[in-house]
Amino acid sequence: MPRPILATVHTAALAHNLARARAAAPDARIWAVVKANAYGHGIERVFDPLRSADGFALLDFAEAQRLRALDWRGPILLLEGCFEARDLELCSRLGLWHTIHCNEQIDMLAAHKTQLPHRVFLKMNSGMNRLGFTPERYRAAWTRLNALPQVDEISLMTHFSDADGPKGIAAALKAFDAVTHDLPGERTLSNSAASLRHGSVLAGRSDWIRPGILVYGSAPDFPEHSAVHWDLQPTMTLSSRIIGLQELKAGDTVGYGSSFTADGPMRIGIVACGYGDGYPRHCSTGTPMLVGGVRTRMVGRVSMDMLTVDLTPVPTAGIGTEVTLWGKASSGALMPIDEVAQAGGTVGYELMCAVAQRVPFQVE
Repeated sequence: MPRPILATVHTAALAHNLARARAAAPDARIWAVVKANAYGHGIERVFDPLRSADGFALLDFAEAQRLRALDWRGPILLLEGCFEARDLELCSRLGLWHTIHCNEQIDMLAAHKTQLPHRVFLKMNSGMNRLGFTPERYRAAWTRLNALPQVDEISLMTHFSDADGPKGIAAALKAFDAVTHDLPGERTLSNSAASLRHGSVLAGRSDWIRPGILVYGSAPDFPEHSAVHWDLQPTMTLSSRIIGLQELKAGDTVGYGSSFTADGPMRIGIVACGYGDGYPRHCSTGTPMLVGGVRTRMVGRVSMDMLTVDLTPVPTAGIGTEVTLWGKASSGALMPIDEVAQAGGTVGYELMCAVAQRVPFQVE
C-alpha cells in the first residue's frame, strides 16, 4: 500500500469561503487569487468551486495558460505584471489584464505593437514599499499610460501593508484618495484582511476585491482572530497515520539531538510525515495535532520522513490511527492550520504552499 500521508482539498469549503468574501464586499466584484498554484491546493482542483468568481488573479503565465485550458474565458489579472517585453504578446494572446508598477513596464508598452489595446492596473505604493509608484509619481505614470494607444483602460490599484494589524488602512487610504480622487477607472484595494476587517470603511470604494488567504480558510489576522471567528472553513487537510509505537520511561529521549526527554512513563506514536513532505522542520515539542480526532502534541524534532506524537491523551491509539496535521479529521474535529503555523513561527500561507510534490492529493 502507499505511504499513508495524504492532502485533501475540500471543495465545499472553497465555495463557502468565496461566498464569505462576497458577503464581506457585496457591491464589489471578486478576484479569486490563485497564485502559487492556488496556495498549494492546485489550480485544477480549485477551479470548479471558485469559478463563480468574477476573475482570477495570479503571477505566472503558465498558470494563466492552465486557467485558459480549463475553458475560463473571464478576466485574469497578472498581479506583478510583465517581466519582459515579449510577455506582452502572451497578454494579447491569452487576453490577460496586467499590473503596471514601474516606468520600465510603461516603456515596454510604448514600444509594443498590438492591434488590441491592453487593460492595465496602475499600482500605487501606499506604504508597502514593494511594488508601485509612490503617490508623488503616480499621476505622472497615469498620464503616460493614458497617452498610449496600446492602452485601453486604466484601473487603479494599491495594496495595504497593515490591514491585518492595529495600524490599519487609514494613512494608506488617505494617500490613495488624495492622488486618485478625480481619476477615472475602476479601483481594486482590498486583500483578505482589508475585506474582512475594514469592509465598512471601504464599501463603495473598491470595484474589485482580491481575497487570497481567506478563500483557503485561514484567518488573515491570526492570532487576533481565528478562522472560526470569520466563518471560514479549512480547505486543505494534511493527514497521515501512526506507523510505529514506543514506550518511554523517565529519562528517555526522542529524535535527533535528544531535544525531548520524558519525565515519566509515556507512550508515543511515530507518524508518517516529515519535512520531506513539507511539514515545517522548525516545529517542535508542543506543536498541536489531532490523533483519532483528539488534540495532542508533537514531541522532539521533525525528521525528513517522520515525526513523533504524545499519545497520553489518546490511550487507545495504535498502528494505523488517523493523525490530522492540520485541517479536518474524519470525526469532524478541526486542527486549525494557523495554530500549527504559529507553533512553527510562520503563517498558514507557507504551510499550504510548502506541501511537497511527493504527497498525494485527493479532492472531496
